[in-house]
Amino acid sequence: MSEPAPQFRRRDFLKYAGASLALLVSPAGQAATSILAVRVWPARDYTRVTLEYQQPIAFTHMVVKNPERLVVDLEGVEFNSVLQSLPNKISETDPYIRLIRAGRNKPGVVRLVIELKTEIQPQVFMLKPVGEYGHRMVLDLYPTVADDPLLALLEKLDVPADKAPRKETGQPGVIRMVTIVLDPGHGGEDPGAIGRGGSHEKNVTLQVARRLKAKIDAEPNMRSMLTRDGDFFIPLHQRVQKARRVQADLFVSVHADAFIKPTARGSSVFVLSENGASSSAARWLAQRENAADLIGGVNLDVKDPHLARTLLDLSQTATLNDSLKLGKAVLGELGGVNTLHKPHVEQAGFAVLKAPDIPSILIETAFISNPDEERRLNDEDYQEKMAEAILKGIKGYFAKNPPLAKSKLVRLD
Repeated sequence: MSEPAPQFRRRDFLKYAGASLALLVSPAGQAATSILAVRVWPARDYTRVTLEYQQPIAFTHMVVKNPERLVVDLEGVEFNSVLQSLPNKISETDPYIRLIRAGRNKPGVVRLVIELKTEIQPQVFMLKPVGEYGHRMVLDLYPTVADDPLLALLEKLDVPADKAPRKETGQPGVIRMVTIVLDPGHGGEDPGAIGRGGSHEKNVTLQVARRLKAKIDAEPNMRSMLTRDGDFFIPLHQRVQKARRVQADLFVSVHADAFIKPTARGSSVFVLSENGASSSAARWLAQRENAADLIGGVNLDVKDPHLARTLLDLSQTATLNDSLKLGKAVLGELGGVNTLHKPHVEQAGFAVLKAPDIPSILIETAFISNPDEERRLNDEDYQEKMAEAILKGIKGYFAKNPPLAKSKLVRLD
C-alpha cells in the first residue's frame, strides 16, 4: 500500500509542471517571449504606450464601454516583472489613462486592461526592430474630440496697451498679428542624436524652443505655438499639419546637429531643396532626420488625405524664396553666438520643411556630437543667447518682408 504514493506524486508533479509550461508557450507551440520594457509618453495630443519585446507576437484589442477601457490580449507572452510594474508607469496627470494593469487571461495569453479617463480612438500597431529598439507594440490613445489649436491661439490675441508697438502698419491703429510655429526636433521614443556626455537632442531642442517661445510671446504683434511641449513623439508630416492648421506665418524647426566626427562644430540653417542637397553632409543629415519616423514609430496603416496634396504642392517657389530670406536673417544672428558651420544657408530634402505655403527653416543650434558644443547646449546662458539670436533674425526678416494681410489683426488703441 505504500508504493503507489510516490508514483502519484510524480504524476501530479508532471501535470502541474505541464500546466506551468503551458503558460510559457504560445498557442502555436513556440516559446513565449518576454516583455523587455514598457514606456508611457503622456501628452495633450495623445498618450502613447510602447511595449518592447524579443520576438513577434500576435494580439487582439477592443474598446469596452461603461466604464471606458481598452483591452489588449497578447498571445505567446510571458507574464513577468515588467508587466507587473505597469500600474507604476501611469502619472496622475496623464490626460487619458487612469490605470493600466496586466494579468494572465488564459494559458499563453496576457491581458492588458487600460482604464481610461475619457473616450478615446485607439491606434494599435507593431513596429519592427530599428536602431537600438527591438520589436515594439504601440498603443496610441487619441481623444475622440481633439483640441482645436487655432482656438487656443486666438485666446491670446488681446494685447496689453503698454506692450503696443509705436509704429503702425496697414489700417490706422491696427497691426498684423503673426503666428510662428516652433518645432522642437525628435521626442518620446525618438531621442535624436546623443552626445558623448549622454545629452539627448530631444531635450536640448525642447529647452531652446521653450525659451524662444517665451521671447516671441512677449512681442506685442507675435504669438507662437510649439508642435510639442513635452517628451513625446510626433510624426514629421503631423508637425507640418499643425503649422497649417493654425495658419502659421513661419515654421522654425530646432535641432542639435551630429556627425560621425566629434570635431565637427558650428551652427547651421537649412531650407528645403526641391532639386538636391547643397552638400553631401546636408544630404546625410536630411536622411538621418527623415528616419525619425522609423525610430519614433509611425502607424503606416493610417492614410492622411492632406499629405499627398502637401507633397505635390512643393513647386511654390515664392515660399522657398521667403524661406531663404528668413534663413539668411537668422543665420546672420547666430554668427554672433556661435561659430557658423557654413557661411550660407544650406538646402536639403527635410520632410519637416515641406509645408508648401509657409516659409520654413531648420536650425542646427550646434553639434551635440562635439563635446565642447554639447556642454554649451546644456548651458542656460547659451540657450538664452541662441533663442535671442533666432528672435532677432525673425524680426529682421519681417522688417524687410512685412506679412501679408490676414483676417486676424490686433487693435493698438
